[in-house]
Amino acid sequence: MSDLIRLHQETLADAGYDPGPIDGIWGPMTEAATAAFVAARGQPSAARLPKLPWVEELLSVFGWHEVRDSTKLRAWLKSDGATLGSPADLPWCGDAAETAIKRGLPTEPFAGDLKANPYWARNWLGFGTPCQPVYGACAVFERGSGGHVGFIVAQDSRSWHILGGNQGDRISVVAIDKRRLLGTRWPMTFANPSIPAPVKAAIAQSVNEV
Repeated sequence: MSDLIRLHQETLADAGYDPGPIDGIWGPMTEAATAAFVAARGQPSAARLPKLPWVEELLSVFGWHEVRDSTKLRAWLKSDGATLGSPADLPWCGDAAETAIKRGLPTEPFAGDLKANPYWARNWLGFGTPCQPVYGACAVFERGSGGHVGFIVAQDSRSWHILGGNQGDRISVVAIDKRRLLGTRWPMTFANPSIPAPVKAAIAQSVNEV
């Protein structure tokens, strides 16, 4: 039983997809709800949200697990030309963000510390340009002396709902305390529509994304 799988199930249920019992166990109903979520690109308000290439790219592999889906996840992480290594052994949120950006926005520049090491989450504070925490923004969070990176897809009064990798060992959406936010960034090669992150019902916050 996993608290983060339960959070994933709550996210699916809130989006209108039935994952079965909210029990923290990845079963066939959760698998089917995840597939339906991916096919519909997510949430009831999706039709009013912009189609952002990097968000769409990450949604296309939503639910992939670092062990169960190791072969295809590793192939996807390597498909942008570089990878950190085995996601089962290494923290891979930065690798997932890099792959989503490079596949979604092939001409987006990486520079400085981010170019040298996109796998260290805090280096994403040098990505693109600063922006408000809007839908699709790249968000960097503190996590002890390290960090975590993903993309904002929703919010509640206390949390940003983050689409990212290495969240419960898979690509998922988790809620992260807004007080942990270090900064938000927007790609240089894509106009920022500045769409506020949709407000959703509060879900349990993630404490340690891995």
